[in-house]
Amino acid sequence: MQGREGRGGPLDAYGLILDAIDAGIFRPGDRLVESELAERFGVSRTPIREALQRLETQRLLTRDGRSLIVASLDHTALAELYVVRGELEGLAARLAARHATPEEVRVLGEMVEADREIAGDPRALARANRRFHHQIHLASHNRFLVQQLDLVHRSMALLASTSLAVTGRSGRALEEHAAIVAAIAAGDGDAADQALREHISRAYSTRLRLDAERRGSAE
Repeated sequence: MQGREGRGGPLDAYGLILDAIDAGIFRPGDRLVESELAERFGVSRTPIREALQRLETQRLLTRDGRSLIVASLDHTALAELYVVRGELEGLAARLAARHATPEEVRVLGEMVEADREIAGDPRALARANRRFHHQIHLASHNRFLVQQLDLVHRSMALLASTSLAVTGRSGRALEEHAAIVAAIAAGDGDAADQALREHISRAYSTRLRLDAERRGSAE
């Protein structure tokens, strides 16, 4: 995040706050104070104010009285998010199978192999997972789809933990990634679409179990 602080414009402040939410520095329920954010990121309060307004409009922040807090996803919102994600990600994989260049396919394969080295680090793997999915989005060569998927993945930042932390999930997820890449490399849009939809479905199932366990431990 450091490289973006110096410019100090509204988009920079927005990106800095969004990055902090995505990195888990600000978690669901945390209160965001304009003056504290301005001091933390070394920008004036005006771009911070504009960034907070934008994040509130996008429902990444919500009101708690007069305060703005990082929003959280309830069970219904989580289900809605994963339905949309599965549809859009599947379409991205289908288009990538049709339009990805050999270089893009090679990079996807290299990502999967590199990620095997960090399979034991859920947080690092979660960051790598986001990069992998974004690379598929770009390989679709459809700018409007990429924009919509960016919005979906911003909302994913509101999840307090990664499903990749569940025992055994990281290894299975990487095998699923490999199957997605194989289908894209073969130019098989149907198989790529199906493989990515199944990948998202399994991630959602893992997420539901994780949340159920968390609720159970709190009772």
